Amino acid sequence: MRKIAAFDFDGTLTSSDSFIALLSYAFGWRAVAVSLLRFAPLIVLMKLHLYANQRAKERMFTYFFAGMPLTAFDALCLNFASGSRHLLRPEAVEAVEQAQAEGAEVVIVSASMPNWVQPFFPTVRVIGTQVEVSDGLLTGRFATANCYGQEKVNRLVAVYPQREQYHLTAYGDSRGDRELLRFADESHYKPFR
Repeated sequence: MRKIAAFDFDGTLTSSDSFIALLSYAFGWRAVAVSLLRFAPLIVLMKLHLYANQRAKERMFTYFFAGMPLTAFDALCLNFASGSRHLLRPEAVEAVEQAQAEGAEVVIVSASMPNWVQPFFPTVRVIGTQVEVSDGLLTGRFATANCYGQEKVNRLVAVYPQREQYHLTAYGDSRGDRELLRFADESHYKPFR
């Protein structure tokens, strides 16, 4: 039977949130701290489930990246990934490599954008939140739903539709991974800590 190993990225393969790390890399810690203060009310409401996760994330993304050329964003993401390998958990990287060696199709299913996730794992399929682009510029909005919660399952099934024809092993660490972990034949919660 076909084997698929689905990994969350932030907190599972990495030791910290890659979006905040990317912002710090691109704009400096001071700018990130100021923006976190600015968006603190939204973040609190999001944590209380009174404001949509996608809307909060999109507002921050817009604040920093709206109007940036896609080519510049992709170059930034590539440089960020090449200089930020320290964010990866060594045990998690070993698990990805072991799954590949055992013949599993490895996929990363993440709320983060493939633009910066893919360079960390160039030989792995990445399913993530897609950025919206107009005339070569980032609009700041997302072209897809935030790949979080049930959306992770929806997006995985869109790529791998015949669910009865594969054995799914899932790895995750947060509320956003629960649905994917429940959907899997075998699940691992916070396995690399």
